[in-house]
Amino acid sequence: MTRRTHPETHMVHRIGWLRAAVLGANDGLVSTASLVVGVAAAGSGRTEILIAGLAGLVAGAMSMAAGEYVSVSSQTDAEQADLARERKELADTPQEELQELTGIYIARGLDPDLAAQVAVQLTERDALGTHARDELGISETVTAHPIQAAVVSAITFATGAVIPLLVAVLVTAQITLFVALTTLVALAVLGGLGASAGGAGVVKGAGRVTFWGALAMAATAAVGMIFGVAA
Repeated sequence: MTRRTHPETHMVHRIGWLRAAVLGANDGLVSTASLVVGVAAAGSGRTEILIAGLAGLVAGAMSMAAGEYVSVSSQTDAEQADLARERKELADTPQEELQELTGIYIARGLDPDLAAQVAVQLTERDALGTHARDELGISETVTAHPIQAAVVSAITFATGAVIPLLVAVLVTAQITLFVALTTLVALAVLGGLGASAGGAGVVKGAGRVTFWGALAMAATAAVGMIFGVAA
């Protein structure tokens, strides 16, 4: 008989790059569109609007890259410190670590004898990897990659920011209205795609990013009108 495999695709494998990608594109759209809307609502000219939007794109992409790199690097440093500590404990007190691992499996529902057998076999195969996974919750699937997160964040931020900028370049009147409408549509699409890629509800994902994007643009438009009139 031919053995049939059961293919499985789990969304957790995508979490490393998906988070950075969705966050970057969403920030690029919302922050740049809000900046353009705010400057336009203040009564600024087309050139000033485009310069402000372009500056926001560059600054935002660099900020996202730096922020993601620092944040994920800090997480990686913490993981490496925990692994180093666990490696030392395995070398200094192997029996205590084995008992600890056995206790973890008992707490998860195995009977004591089976838990002890599992702990011994897994320790013999890969002691550090087993403790990293089952005691510390660190695995290759969710391990952070600072450079990957930084690059993805910068690229996706710039990609999202290009949309309101292109609209501002192409339209000749009602820049605020067209940028706002286009951004809301793009946010709905982005939210839906992100939710779909992560295995969540598409409508819910689209709705929440659209709501916060609309709120951000409304706030900056209000600031622009207030200070534009005051000027």
